[in-house]
Amino acid sequence: MVAGVGILLSGCSPASGKPARSPASGDVIATVGARPVTLDEVDRKALQAPATSFGAVKLSQALYEARRTALEELVDDLLIDQDAAARSLDRAALVAQEVTSKVPPVNDADVGTWYAQNKGRLQGATLDQGREAIRTYLAQQRTAGVRRQYLDRLRSRTSVRVMLDPPRQIVAAAGRPSKGPANAPIELIEFSDFQCPYCLQSFPTVTRLLSAYGDRIHFVYRHYPLPNHPNARPAAEAAQCAAEQGKFWPYHDQLFGNPSRLADADLKQHASQLGLDRAQFDACVDSRKHRAAVEADIQAGGEAGVNGTPAFFINGRLLSGAQPFEAFKQVIDEELALKKG
Repeated sequence: MVAGVGILLSGCSPASGKPARSPASGDVIATVGARPVTLDEVDRKALQAPATSFGAVKLSQALYEARRTALEELVDDLLIDQDAAARSLDRAALVAQEVTSKVPPVNDADVGTWYAQNKGRLQGATLDQGREAIRTYLAQQRTAGVRRQYLDRLRSRTSVRVMLDPPRQIVAAAGRPSKGPANAPIELIEFSDFQCPYCLQSFPTVTRLLSAYGDRIHFVYRHYPLPNHPNARPAAEAAQCAAEQGKFWPYHDQLFGNPSRLADADLKQHASQLGLDRAQFDACVDSRKHRAAVEADIQAGGEAGVNGTPAFFINGRLLSGAQPFEAFKQVIDEELALKKG
C-alpha cells in the first residue's frame, strides 16, 4: 500500500509539532497517478457528514477526519475508474469481476461460529432469530475485505500522494515516564486508564510497536483515569509511587497483567512482588503524593482533545481508541516518510 493513504478511526467512554496550514479550496491535496484531487472536490463530500459521526473530538480533528474519509473514497473511486479505463471495461463489470465474484459464500457453519463467539452482542437473540442478520453482516465483511485487497493491488502499482495536513496537538512529555531516545523521529504519547478494557486491549499493540520500530519511537505514558473507573485514579497514583523507585514500567506491566486486581490492597501487593521498598511505597500511596501529577495529566489530555481512553498522539496526531497495529503503522510510516522528505 502506498504510504499516505489511510483512514484514522476512533475506546473507553505531542509530541511537539506545529499547527497545520489551513488549505484553500483550490489546493491539490492528493494525486492519483496524474489525476489531481482538490480540497473543494473533497469538501463536497466531506461536509455532508454528520458531526455526530466524530464524537466529541475537537472541531479541527473532526473536520480532518471527515475530509480524510471523503478523500479515501474519492481515491478508491479514481483507482477503480482508471483500472476500468485501462482494461476497456465497464466499471460495474470490473467490480463484479474483481470483487463480487471472489467473495467466499457464507454458509450455516460460518453463521453458527460467529454466533457462538459473539452472543453478547445480540442482546439475547437466539441463533435462529439472528441468522439472517449475521449472514448479511458476514457477507458485507467479506465483500469489504476482497474489495480492500483489490484496491491495495491498484495502489501498489499506482502513484498515490496525499498532501492533506492533519491537525497536530502540542502535548508536553517532559518528566513523564518514557521509553526510547528523546530525539527519536516518532514521539508516541498515550493517555491511558489502568481500569479501561480498551487500554488493556491496546497494551500488546503498543508492545508490538515498540518492538517493531525500536529506537525510532520515543514512547511517553500519561494518566487519564476516567471518573466511572473508581480504581483507575488510585492505580495511576500508585504507578507514580513505583516510578519514585525506578519501577514505573514493571509496575505498569503488572497492573495491565492483572486487570482484576486494582483494589488498594492489590496495589500494595504488586509493589511487594516487584521488590519495592514497601514502607516508602505505602507512605507515598497513603498520602496521595502524586495526586496533583495525575490531575495535571488529566487536564493536559482534555486540553489536547482527549475524551476517552486510550488516546494516542503520534507526533501530535490524535489516534483514538483501541486501534489495530496497522492503524498505528500507517501513521508512523507517514511520519517517518515526512522526516525523510
